[in-house]
Amino acid sequence: MSEAAPVLTIDGPGGAGKGTISRLVAERLGWHLLDSGALYRLTALAAGKHEVSLDDEAALAGVAAALDVVFLAEDGEARILLEGADASRAIRTEQVGDAASRVAALPAVRQALLERQRDFRQAPGLVADGRDMGTVVFPEAPLKIFLTASAEERARRRHLQLREAGVDANLSSLLKEIQARDARDMQRSVAPLVAADDAVELDTTSLTIPEVVDRLTELLAKRGLASDT
Repeated sequence: MSEAAPVLTIDGPGGAGKGTISRLVAERLGWHLLDSGALYRLTALAAGKHEVSLDDEAALAGVAAALDVVFLAEDGEARILLEGADASRAIRTEQVGDAASRVAALPAVRQALLERQRDFRQAPGLVADGRDMGTVVFPEAPLKIFLTASAEERARRRHLQLREAGVDANLSSLLKEIQARDARDMQRSVAPLVAADDAVELDTTSLTIPEVVDRLTELLAKRGLASDT
């Protein structure tokens, strides 16, 4: 790990736009990207593939420690390989997302993935997307962002995303799932979803994606962490 490499952490609840914003900021700056949520989703997906119960914490930690994962960037799109197979779409289903939230509440799993996440910190810099990037994984990060949006807006975005992907989804059900996941993530005993004390909170409910990307790159430039490109 390069201790000198700057880190921008972007935390927040599901549907706040962390993934899209993180990828675009990383692309603009030429920095590395860590999608920590993908690691938990991949753990959940691998657990299902290998018939490991979501109630078996020790076995799940073993799955997390042995994850065979490759992150690829091709033609501006992110691809994720799990055990050699493209899992980019499979990990984005609501079922896997719900399972990932359960898996992420387990201390042994979080510990198994902690160092793996920190290894992504390399020059020239890292954009780390997740729920505890600024509080647990990179508490010393020079800029921490907490993205949020109303539950209704996050459900609307998710509904639109699924429809564009050709997946039928019920908006009311999505809203209930998001609210339940928020409660579980905020109330878990280990690394609950909270903004770091020194995080900059940004509500994206009424902001466009380019507006958010511009704000973050401006903040980085003001702190001397990157040029305002």
